[in-house]
Amino acid sequence: MTTRRTLLAGAAAATAVTTLGLAAPATAAPALDPARLVAADPIAHLLRRATFGPSPAALAEAAKLGVDGWLDRQLDPASIDDAACDALLARLPLAGASIAAVRRSEPVHSFEAFRQLGRAAVARAAWSNRQLFESVVHFWANHLHVTAPSSGGWDSRADYDVQVLRKHAFGTFADMLKASLRHPAMLTYLDNRSSTKDHANENHARELMELHTVGLIYSEDDVQAAARLLTGLTVAGDGTYKYDPARHAGGAVTVLGFHDPNTNGETGSLALADHLARHPATARRIAEKLCVRFVADEAPPALVERLAKVYLAGGTAITPVLRALFTSAEFAAAIGAKTRTPFEDMIATVRTLGLGLGPEKSGLKALDALYNAMVDVGNAPFRWDTPDGFPDVATAWASPSVFLMRCNLHLNLATGWYPSQLTRPADLLKSLVPVLPGTYGTLVDALAVRLTGAKLPAAHTAAVLSVAGKLPTSPLRENDKSLAGSAPYLIALVLDSPTFQLR
Repeated sequence: MTTRRTLLAGAAAATAVTTLGLAAPATAAPALDPARLVAADPIAHLLRRATFGPSPAALAEAAKLGVDGWLDRQLDPASIDDAACDALLARLPLAGASIAAVRRSEPVHSFEAFRQLGRAAVARAAWSNRQLFESVVHFWANHLHVTAPSSGGWDSRADYDVQVLRKHAFGTFADMLKASLRHPAMLTYLDNRSSTKDHANENHARELMELHTVGLIYSEDDVQAAARLLTGLTVAGDGTYKYDPARHAGGAVTVLGFHDPNTNGETGSLALADHLARHPATARRIAEKLCVRFVADEAPPALVERLAKVYLAGGTAITPVLRALFTSAEFAAAIGAKTRTPFEDMIATVRTLGLGLGPEKSGLKALDALYNAMVDVGNAPFRWDTPDGFPDVATAWASPSVFLMRCNLHLNLATGWYPSQLTRPADLLKSLVPVLPGTYGTLVDALAVRLTGAKLPAAHTAAVLSVAGKLPTSPLRENDKSLAGSAPYLIALVLDSPTFQLR
């Protein structure tokens, strides 16, 4: 007999087997085809990937505008009214504060700016109308990763978010890379602020090539030359960037085909960054990472090559690459090929259930709770310890403990138990299914369509209903006294399904 327990076991197995390509254990549930679990609607597919989760309002807007119209609007974020999210972010003034502002308001090594920055990331993902922009900022924050909190970045990490990631997210990668190269947060995180002509620290030079640009095609000679070139790029006593020629190691350098007399380390470093940003290996690497983020865990090789050409032809401009990606045949064919990270799962739950922060006019308890839930699961914004950024493939998040945490969070959000400060529809079930159908089975079907875009497999529907002691054929009436008590559990179990876990 299929029960709630077998549903949860099957969900975990389906994630591991179908999405991850792992060998199924002998007792696993039958393998599911992810592409059949999610609706083939191109609008829904686009919003599942290009946002942190489709809300009914977003789906309606995208259906009206069409794919091209929706992309046009989202690629022009300044034209989108975001007043409600901006009002919420006003509670987090240090999330966008300059280095000087953080230093004026906080003691040395305070974690308050880190704290506010993390909560702002949750708020923007959940409630910003500029969803594609926020998704792309999230991508770049992972690519040019600076851990928050991290030692020494207490005053500069929030400014890095504004002046590097958000400023250049829809600009050119070359400009973003050069901004990152000289920002105090990156100089501190990768130790270049302590690099001198007598003791050149190789950390920043190595990650500049290995993680930020070309990948593992460099030699140790390249690292040493780049490290010498970057000496002198440091941080002043007031926490801002400065170039100090007294710390610079001169002498001609050659790095991956780039030659510079190295008489001025700042000029040479920026020229190297430009060279690396425009390198064909960087073009392919950025294209591949964008495909892994938005298309499939295994990036389609032909699409990677086409996007790399668009990137190079556009002088590293980012928006033409995004447009080519989202309008490609490979993207259209990739339904069911990505699994949500725990962060995306949480935010998608908030968005699809229509939860908000209305009653909490000045506090941050709800944002604290959502952020801390991600700390527990290991996916809180910016908290990846190493400079390679969070993994964005299903295998990284396919443990039983992570799945259990997802389930617990679904139930907490569906019931309103935690965080209790979130605004909820007066009648959550009615907001999701305005007209009750005649049977419990058709009710779960309606919930599944509303929450995931498609009906669940029949065995999963039966398992969901086991929590209410009902069969799919059990009649459902308006005055059913058991419905109010079981409704949040039915909603949560639909959210627990393999279908909802798919991005």
